[in-house]
Amino acid sequence: MNPHHHKRDFSVNDRLLRICALAAVIGAVSTLAAAVLLGLIHLFTNLFFFGSLSIQDRSPALNTLGAWVIVIPVIGGLIVGLMARFGSEKIRGHGIPEAIEAILFGKSRMSPKVAVLKPLSSGIVIGSGGPFGAEGPIIMTGGALGSLIAQYIDVTAAERKTLLVAGAAAGMTAVFGTPVAAVLLAVELLLFEWRPRSFLPVALSCAVAGFARAAVFGTGALFPLDTAPPHMMSLLSCLLAGLLSGALASGLSASLYKLEDAFHKLPLHWMWWPAIGGLVVGIGGFIEPRALGVGYDVIGDLLHGHILIHAALAILAVKAIIWVVALASGTSGGVLAPLLMLGAGLGTVLGAILPGHDAALWPLVCMAATLGATLGAPLTAIVFAFGLTHDANALLPLLAATLVAHGFSTVVMRRSIMTEKIARRGYHIYREYGVDPLERYHVDDVMTRDVQTIDAALPLTDVLTRYFGATQRHRAYPVVRDGAFIGMLDRAALDDADHTLSAADLLRDTSLIHALPGEPCRLAATRLALHELERVPVIADETSMRLIGIVSRSDLVKPARAHYDEEHRRERFRGFRF
Repeated sequence: MNPHHHKRDFSVNDRLLRICALAAVIGAVSTLAAAVLLGLIHLFTNLFFFGSLSIQDRSPALNTLGAWVIVIPVIGGLIVGLMARFGSEKIRGHGIPEAIEAILFGKSRMSPKVAVLKPLSSGIVIGSGGPFGAEGPIIMTGGALGSLIAQYIDVTAAERKTLLVAGAAAGMTAVFGTPVAAVLLAVELLLFEWRPRSFLPVALSCAVAGFARAAVFGTGALFPLDTAPPHMMSLLSCLLAGLLSGALASGLSASLYKLEDAFHKLPLHWMWWPAIGGLVVGIGGFIEPRALGVGYDVIGDLLHGHILIHAALAILAVKAIIWVVALASGTSGGVLAPLLMLGAGLGTVLGAILPGHDAALWPLVCMAATLGATLGAPLTAIVFAFGLTHDANALLPLLAATLVAHGFSTVVMRRSIMTEKIARRGYHIYREYGVDPLERYHVDDVMTRDVQTIDAALPLTDVLTRYFGATQRHRAYPVVRDGAFIGMLDRAALDDADHTLSAADLLRDTSLIHALPGEPCRLAATRLALHELERVPVIADETSMRLIGIVSRSDLVKPARAHYDEEHRRERFRGFRF
């Protein structure tokens, strides 16, 4: 028999089907939540800028308020500040850092208040001209819905995390119609693992949301685009576009947190900060009305070359300023749509000077590169740009420029715009993924096979003399009967015991804790920690209970030593073996 037949590529989870079913329900619910959020944005936009009760999609740039437009974002900021003060402080911010914090440090528990107040506050902020997108709020809202459903069901914290992320990713799918990018966002930013137990439910939730979105919002790309195929001259342009996009992303992130520090120095309660940010938004909106609101229409015009360079520069400057100030003020809104607009504006400017390709490509390329560098999620940004445009010809330039931008921001920035906010609350998040060395090795790879055992029939007098005397080597020994493990015996069990008894007479039920050869070392390490043990016996199978080895804490150091050698020991091979 193959000695490795018991080992698997992935762990088995018998609750996976149940979690998938719940994730499918959450995907549908999150799509409805997205529809409600977009309806709220349209409602408040019409109410604030046009004085009508309507959910018609109208741009705030079309208003005829004149200088009065400056007041509208202030009113919205004031309302949201009051909602955060007396409702829930967790509605502040752009949503994704708050979801990450709940996942990593709050056992994925979110409150009903967040599920209600987040879309309402975001609808008010964006509807009053806030330069934000709907994706951050819907990610927070969808995550809250997933968490709430999970809290009413008997699930583990890990399963609750999966359902929270399923709701968040489904919400993003419903807003943009990009299910694959939403799954990648979950992998790169939210799940902090790559396991079928979490990946499959999240992917199913996004698939359900994608089909449901088609029924609610229709099908087709949000910004359909068809650029010319790339050629070799495009590569240098991609490198330059990537570097400039990375610089833009780094500059935006640094400016955001410097301004946030400035707000903290104000002699005012944070409740008033969104109104101050709203004043800057209003002034910017008076100067450049197209910088107000979500701006999907502006993004489309930038991608299709309908905006001249000088106008793109004006939009880029005003949007950057009002977005950074508003977000630093602690109001409620998302980051994806503003980053798309800023990146597309940069690409429009560069399109006139970059050689080697269709000028229409560069707004899309810079849009994705800026997004990927800012979020620290390059794969999400690449697939997201493709999902928004369905432009297959742009995939190669997207890959080159986005990875350059991501590399630039990784070197320049210690943390992304997502994790910096969490770090300022005292939590550090390490985002590199790697397989745990204890997962790569199995128990039979590290266990000690030559085991000193105690015969079950041996009298305690002999046990004391042979095993717990002056030459004692271990704190506990496995007890066997005809080669089968029946328990562990330690020195404490012998105190005050009747020495006429045999070793088998002192065994407790808890002494049958064991490991199997095909289990990953991580599971054995968990068992040692949970039961406060130093050694655990390894049995061939739970039917025969045949003892084949023992694994100790020192054995579990072996994978870490091998991992260290792989990472730090440099080798040179002077010849090749054929």
